Amino acid sequence: MTAAPAQTEAPHGTPPGAKPPASPDRAARRAERKLRKLSEQDTVPYGMRPTRAGRIGRAVLLTVAALVTIFPFYAMVVLSLKPSAAVEFPGSLLPWPLTGEAYDTVMNAQDVPRWLLNTLIYSVVSVVGVLLLASLAGYAFAKKRFPGRETMFWSFLSMVMVPYHVTMIPTFAMIAKLGGVDTYWGLIVPTLANAQAVFLMRQFIQGLPDELFEAARLDGCNEWQIFYRIVLPLLKPILATLGVFVFLWHWNDFLWPLVIGQSTDMRTLTVGIASLQQQNVPLNVVLSGSVIAFVPIFAAYMVGQRYFTEGVTASGIKG
Repeated sequence: MTAAPAQTEAPHGTPPGAKPPASPDRAARRAERKLRKLSEQDTVPYGMRPTRAGRIGRAVLLTVAALVTIFPFYAMVVLSLKPSAAVEFPGSLLPWPLTGEAYDTVMNAQDVPRWLLNTLIYSVVSVVGVLLLASLAGYAFAKKRFPGRETMFWSFLSMVMVPYHVTMIPTFAMIAKLGGVDTYWGLIVPTLANAQAVFLMRQFIQGLPDELFEAARLDGCNEWQIFYRIVLPLLKPILATLGVFVFLWHWNDFLWPLVIGQSTDMRTLTVGIASLQQQNVPLNVVLSGSVIAFVPIFAAYMVGQRYFTEGVTASGIKG
């Protein structure tokens, strides 16, 4: 005789042969998924859910907006590659015939390489100075305790409310008296006190837990070591984001370089290209200079774009 197979004992309260109930963890996950699905369905009312026609219309609208935005850049590049001739629309916007003679004229010009070097020095040195001073000031306003801290911070921040043109004349008079006209330091130093950068740094550093700094002090770190080893590494997202913005501001700056750089050798690209328009230079040459000026800021944006969202929205440490 063969022995009957042993039957496993069913859980208490479960009829023999019935499927045992799911484990509490699995049941909890299943309930959570159902609640999430219901909440997503309740978020958008049935009558407001996008239909197929709505999705197509949105895609068409976004495509038109993208084409309208890209068209000026397309026209700038195509016209810069055209021969020196009268511009006729829409024939001049066709991508043929193309030639690089305008770029040869710009790059072989005596002043354009110097203008490019001036703009690069002005932008890069200003980015380094603004980020260093803003991070130091933001750390002091966020984590240090000293008399008049709030008064000093809000007084400094009130500079944002003052139009730049109001302070430009006294700033120029002071720089001229110190001998800073037609010099790199006269071009750079007045732009280093950036209230917006200090505000962003302070808001970011305020989200850092105080326990980090207390633990570093217990380990024997001084304030400079805390700033260099703890604060700066945690500031990488906001430093990258702010660095790109500051670079764009200084690369495209026109008014202050126009005022402080009174000789041809101290002009920046924006000022130099504007001066070419006054000399009856062909349009393709002017636009080729604009393309050369646009490439570095576009490259800076492509390098730093992945930090934008993280740097603007982050308010603490991410695990």
